[in-house]
Amino acid sequence: MADNESGISGFGWFLTGLGIGALIGVLYAPKAGKDTRDDLVAGALDAKEKANAYAQQTAQKATEAYNQGVAKANDLVAQGKQVAGDYVDKGKDYYDKGRTQWSQYVDKGKDLINNQKEGVSAAVDAGTDAYLSKTAPETVS
Repeated sequence: MADNESGISGFGWFLTGLGIGALIGVLYAPKAGKDTRDDLVAGALDAKEKANAYAQQTAQKATEAYNQGVAKANDLVAQGKQVAGDYVDKGKDYYDKGRTQWSQYVDKGKDLINNQKEGVSAAVDAGTDAYLSKTAPETVS
């Protein structure tokens, strides 16, 4: 009989646990269908608002990054123009210096040619005079 009593008391505990579980389930049961749908819509709208806010923040950050990139690019372009301008100025200076030196060399060359030309002309004149004085008949007076 002892076995029979423990079986009944085990079954009784099972029924007690089942009742307590049903009571807890009723107390914590989900809301009615309309309330649940309203909660789902509210949650979706909240998620949409959060997504829009995040998208705006992301767009703002992207715009800021774009503007910073444009400003940096403009700075680099200005620096590049400055460096190029400096090299152009140096090139003009070298060109002017070379042109001045070239003009000086040309003038020196012209002077040298004129000096040589005068020397050659004097030598030719002296040679002509010497030739004429040696080959010309002597006149007796």
